[in-house]
Amino acid sequence: MARSKQRLSLSLSHFVFLLFLVQCRFINVFSILDPVDFLALQAIRKSLDDMPGSNFFTSWDFTADPCNFAGVYCDGDKVIALNLGDPRAGSPGLTGRIDPAIGKLSALAELSIVPGRIIGALPQSLSQLKNLRFLAASRNFISGGIPATLGQLRGLRTLDLSYNQFTGDIPRSIGTLPELSNVILCHNKLSGPVPPFLSQTLTRLDLKSNELSGSLSPYSLPPSLQYLSLSWNRLSGPVDRLLNRLDQLNYLDLSINQFSGPIPGRIFTFPITNLQLQRNQFSGSVQPADQVTIGSVDLSYNRLSGQVSPLFSTVQILYLNNNRFTGQVPGSFVDRLLNANIQILYLQHNYLTGIQINPTAEIPLSSSLCLQYNCMVPPVQTPCPLKSGKQNTRPSTQCSEWKG
Repeated sequence: MARSKQRLSLSLSHFVFLLFLVQCRFINVFSILDPVDFLALQAIRKSLDDMPGSNFFTSWDFTADPCNFAGVYCDGDKVIALNLGDPRAGSPGLTGRIDPAIGKLSALAELSIVPGRIIGALPQSLSQLKNLRFLAASRNFISGGIPATLGQLRGLRTLDLSYNQFTGDIPRSIGTLPELSNVILCHNKLSGPVPPFLSQTLTRLDLKSNELSGSLSPYSLPPSLQYLSLSWNRLSGPVDRLLNRLDQLNYLDLSINQFSGPIPGRIFTFPITNLQLQRNQFSGSVQPADQVTIGSVDLSYNRLSGQVSPLFSTVQILYLNNNRFTGQVPGSFVDRLLNANIQILYLQHNYLTGIQINPTAEIPLSSSLCLQYNCMVPPVQTPCPLKSGKQNTRPSTQCSEWKG
């Protein structure tokens, strides 16, 4: 009985395809879609639906030419790109599952799925798409593991599976892909270590907001990286040798992990516009190699010590609070603060012993200064964040331990 139903289903599919061929001939269509691709598109359509308000599948009438369907792009008789869902911002997406038949689109180079409510796992059959260069399915509800067989897609350049519900490790095979340029796996539930990435063309790696753990070896990431975000994980260990190699970075966020050891002074000379290293266990003194030109630097909530370098006075937004800095605040900070060249200077919860600023000096309205809970009475009273507490000065018993 089951076999007869299957034969009936196949017969109906082939009948629809033959009807499509007849119509194409009638209207003098010269390119005819490969039958395997035609049947694969049918299976994909059956497993997906428009969410309320979406009319993406309206044009998917299989008595017409599938190469004219919304989101379907052909070269000759083969589908080379499939963009599932209305790409316009705010448009409702699709619901359902990704049918394994998608692996039959043998010439597919691009596959994207707009944000929606796609559920289930990524089909293992995606590994059959040997020409695939672009795979993006962000902001859905796809779950299960990332198939290790994606490592067979040797031409893959972009992998974006962000904002889903993937679990398990990032397969080491993904890191071996030689042409990767963008890997975006943020906002999932991935665990285990960050695998080595060997591609020398990798420019963007975004793994933030997962449950990754373990340490990073000095040669685990390529120097081609320009964007690196590993925040909100459980990563640990030193990264100074690794960071020293990544001199093309223009964005670096390692915040909210358990990284330790020194912060290399060389990274402050990189072309970074936003540096976020807060809420880790970095320790030791911080000595930039030159005047810092990064617009925003956050080193707060670490275990950094020693004196605050005057080379940080050129930073517009600077968070050094909740560390173990000692000594006087350099005068160059005061000059730039009073000239409204510094927007935020947070130094609270350290062991600083002084700052040369006139008690009657007026802090520009565009600038924020917080000196609370140091080994001094703040010479000027300025509004501080609520979480800084109400105590102006650190107890003298604590200060004596850090004096000098």
